[in-house]
Amino acid sequence: NMIDICPVGALTSKPFRYSARTWELSRRKSVSPHDSTGSNLIVQVKNHKVMRVVPLENDEVNECWIADRDRFSYEALNSDARLTTPMLKQGGQWKAVDWNSALDYVAKALKGISAQHGATSIGALASATSTNEELFLLGELLRGLGSDNVDHRLRHADFRQDAGSVRWLGTSIASLSQVDRALVVGSFLRKDHPLFAQRLRQAARHGAQILRIGSAGDDWLMPIATNISAAPSLWSTALIEVAAAVATAKGVTAPLAVTPGAQAQAIADALLSGQSTAVLLGNAAAAHPQAAELLAVANWIAAQCGASVGYLGEAGNSVGAQLVKAQPQQGGLGAGAMLAQARKAYLLFNTEPVLDAADAAQAAKALAAADLVVSFSPFSANVEQAHVLLPIAPFTETGGSFVNAEGRLQSFHGVVRPLGETRPGWKVLRVLGNLLGLPGFAQESVEEVRAQALGAVDSIAARLSNQTSVTPQAGVAQVELQRVADVAIYGSDSIVRRAPSLQQTTDGRDIQVSLPTSLWGRLGMNAGDSVNVTQGGETVKLPAVLDAGLAEGTVRIPAGVAATAKLGALFGAVSVVRA
Repeated sequence: NMIDICPVGALTSKPFRYSARTWELSRRKSVSPHDSTGSNLIVQVKNHKVMRVVPLENDEVNECWIADRDRFSYEALNSDARLTTPMLKQGGQWKAVDWNSALDYVAKALKGISAQHGATSIGALASATSTNEELFLLGELLRGLGSDNVDHRLRHADFRQDAGSVRWLGTSIASLSQVDRALVVGSFLRKDHPLFAQRLRQAARHGAQILRIGSAGDDWLMPIATNISAAPSLWSTALIEVAAAVATAKGVTAPLAVTPGAQAQAIADALLSGQSTAVLLGNAAAAHPQAAELLAVANWIAAQCGASVGYLGEAGNSVGAQLVKAQPQQGGLGAGAMLAQARKAYLLFNTEPVLDAADAAQAAKALAAADLVVSFSPFSANVEQAHVLLPIAPFTETGGSFVNAEGRLQSFHGVVRPLGETRPGWKVLRVLGNLLGLPGFAQESVEEVRAQALGAVDSIAARLSNQTSVTPQAGVAQVELQRVADVAIYGSDSIVRRAPSLQQTTDGRDIQVSLPTSLWGRLGMNAGDSVNVTQGGETVKLPAVLDAGLAEGTVRIPAGVAATAKLGALFGAVSVVRA
């Protein structure tokens, strides 16, 4: 952001430098898909090519800032990684085909698998970086075939969500700058949500107390009033202790009778003394095996303290994906079950399950066992597992809409024409629905799809809630070494993974295992040493670093990157030995 605020233009964008004159560029509005802020963008274009991305000021959303992945991920859109024509795998070799041949092949294969194995043998996995229109038609396609197996929650381990509940921020984005108390649970805040972090930093600079429950002691560039660092399996216990301290102060019955520790008591005292308070559940809390319990206790605490409660949100359209029903509605399988109980056919929409799933190793096995895997992506993705590759447009080459963390619907248009034979994803799904003979696939415009998917815009707010009917329970027994898996900031989705400048940063380049102090000493580690990490029968060798703020009994291993893709569950048990 120094590029934008430099008053004399001396600090410039290295990837853009010398590539075009500023006055040669057309300026077009767009919205970022990378996280739930929904940052407003100005995409600068020359000769139908994205040349630069800068912020579009919107005080209610991103103010005048954008995250680096919003600014530089456009490099991937112009890279050799782009898929520009449909491909079929024949005899183990990829062959370029026309769209009619590719879609006809997919339609016939889906019909055959449905007839032979039943419609429920087909599943769809999607990324919430996809538009509302794409996710809506994907769900309609699956349900038209007779399957309810569609889900965008690939990194989740707990799929207990009340019917009709749409998990969201619980307040406005702008209000994060004005809170006087904020409890953040299970978040790698600065890497998961850079702009939400700077909102809370604003609040902290004006005296707000920021409270944290997690496993790592990351520097958030703001003072942390109270920090509870515990293994993920103990997060619910820590939150229940806070609830017990609140209950004692309020003279009410606690969710569970426990004795709060000093840190839990301090968090409770802070929450009770606040006038504008928020309880915020991060990406790791949403993906946690006890996500429902964490939400139930957070709701109870918020009700007693007069606080808002909500999720920070993982992707640009995590809220929208729920609104358009891109998850099971009638007893279908969630993402975890679809990969644990292998399907005969998978439709992968803007996702790479081996990098995006809660259990990468399990995802690889499930896809390898399938008779049909269709990858809808702007990139040559899933090439090892897929049988069909279909090039769909990224957000810069198609129209659509996202709903950000606060429930704000933001629509956009393509700013450049699709590359090669790339087609908008919603149009590809519409044509595939027609080839399958399904009703409801006659839309002529993206606006028509949006109207069917979301209905009246003013009804969105009425559908937002963070409810759960789960009874709070304490954490499960801690294993000897438990994995703490943050999704690498530049491994969060298929676009940022392929942006060269982002991958050359320290965050993109240095994939390391972080060890707590006691484990570091026990293994006899020295600076520069590596470790062998084993999980689920697979072992990877990675450089190790000491992290004094990491909870004892844990090992921090990033997800979303190729270096760790052979490993298992994000919150699973691991073993570590010095290499």
